[in-house]
Amino acid sequence: MDILSIFTLFGGLAFFLFGMNFMGDNLEKLSGGKLERILEKLTNNTIKGVLLGAGVTCIIQSSSATTVMAVGFVNSGIMKLSQAIGIIMGANVGTTITAWILSLTGIQGDSILMKLLKPESFSPIIAVIGIILIMLCKEGKKRDVGNILVGFAILMFGMETMSDAVKPLAEIPEFASFLTMFENPFFGVIAGALLTAIIQSSSASVGILQALTVTGAISFASAIPIIMGQNIGTCATALISCIGANKNAKRTAFVHLYFNIIGTIVWLSVFYIANAIFHFGFINQATTPADIALIHSIFNLASTALLLPFAKQLGKLATLTIPDKGNDDDMPFIDERFLNAPSFAVEQCKNMTNKMAELSKKNLFLAMSQIGNYSQKDDNEITENENKIDMYEDVLGTYLVKLSSKSLTIKDSNEISKILHAIGDIERIGDHAVNILGVAKEMDDKKLSFSDKAQEEIGILSDAIKEIVTKTMNSFENSDVTTAHMVEPLEEVIDELKAELKIRHIRRLREGRCTIELGFILQDLITNYERISDHCSNIAVCVIEIDKTAFDTHEYLHEIKTGSNSDFVKYFQEYENKYALPKSNIKVT
Repeated sequence: MDILSIFTLFGGLAFFLFGMNFMGDNLEKLSGGKLERILEKLTNNTIKGVLLGAGVTCIIQSSSATTVMAVGFVNSGIMKLSQAIGIIMGANVGTTITAWILSLTGIQGDSILMKLLKPESFSPIIAVIGIILIMLCKEGKKRDVGNILVGFAILMFGMETMSDAVKPLAEIPEFASFLTMFENPFFGVIAGALLTAIIQSSSASVGILQALTVTGAISFASAIPIIMGQNIGTCATALISCIGANKNAKRTAFVHLYFNIIGTIVWLSVFYIANAIFHFGFINQATTPADIALIHSIFNLASTALLLPFAKQLGKLATLTIPDKGNDDDMPFIDERFLNAPSFAVEQCKNMTNKMAELSKKNLFLAMSQIGNYSQKDDNEITENENKIDMYEDVLGTYLVKLSSKSLTIKDSNEISKILHAIGDIERIGDHAVNILGVAKEMDDKKLSFSDKAQEEIGILSDAIKEIVTKTMNSFENSDVTTAHMVEPLEEVIDELKAELKIRHIRRLREGRCTIELGFILQDLITNYERISDHCSNIAVCVIEIDKTAFDTHEYLHEIKTGSNSDFVKYFQEYENKYALPKSNIKVT
């Protein structure tokens, strides 16, 4: 084997790894976050988790990516550790499909059907179709499909190139002697684990092993421990992804590690004990790519069948490894490694923003309930929640800026724009909640209270604020454009309510029915209410404009102001009637 063959081997490996990563990235992009949402809605049924984990891995061709998803969901509090265990087991099963696809390189036969099944026959056709889709479709799913086809063609070309490059090794006795050391189970497992940990893909390392089978030097005795070691090595990605995450996320990564270590120890022991008793005749025979795929599948299916009944015990073992040492910070964390899977990262940001929105709404409603009913306990809770809301904004803002520089689908790009525009307004609603709490505390400290009439009027405005915030958050969380269109009419009604309340307060002052001090407090309160409605309007308009793949707030508001929007007029009249203030009997002087 000369230097040219060595360069060809590494060149083939480069094509192979690039094709696998390129195909996987575009499969992930094509899913548009749907796979993540399927996993997110997982129930506590472990068997269902195994099936979903296997299905998702088959689609995106990466058990590492599926496992990282599971770690991310557990870290975000969306999924429990017990739910993630099933996904991890399923991911190991799903990854076996890649080995079967790669085994096509070993197909032999002269019939037309056999020739068509060989990668050297169908890969060029797939590449041409992919290139045509890429050239004709500038964006969208068809272009992603084109990228997937080209990635697959490059992967298979790399596989063929590696196989051709290593064929001369069959004539080198030293190479065969070197491989015999891996017949030792310990060395074989270590070699497989190290190779996979370095390239961070069990599918890729299995593919490399399949390429080496063309030399005829890879026996079953060498292949079996290497394949088992490859399953241990793939845990490196999950272990890296959990750095800086919370305890349950780290436990999820360790479940993945323990699953593969226990499976390797048990089945390797069973195999060699059985071989000592029955003396398997095939042990020293040379393997083919299909044999490697078969061994890989049998091991992963057997490990899943063995450990599935012990899912809870795996969770307990991981908990013993990462014990509780006080309270974890419950602030969700998004690992920057998730940036390599943009659709997944966008989905995580969306979930985190929804939590931020719900927390902001909760804080506001709690603060509003303090007017005339102040509680120090609620004060502490509101203050604590406000700190969390600020943290949400900081984490999301920083992460989204980095994410926006990645290769994104139009849908994901729009989602990022929506979140970036909204998080500032959501955070400001939380700030106004703190301001309202300050009003409640001042009234409690000074033993002040509004008159019955003023309380009734403020109650009507408060109800309008609660409705506009609820509709706004719902429209944002669900991308509900219909609900978003209901926000601006209500905001206009709230503006009118604020103006009318100010007029009525001035009248009460002239009649001597209110004090200047209470007037300042009232003014502060209704100003905060009115500004909250302004922020709700900003969020709703964002939802509407992003849905149109544009962001022209002024155009939308101009359309409303000129009265050319019939829905606005209809909703405005409904809200005006719903939140009409009772007639005032105060005379104007």
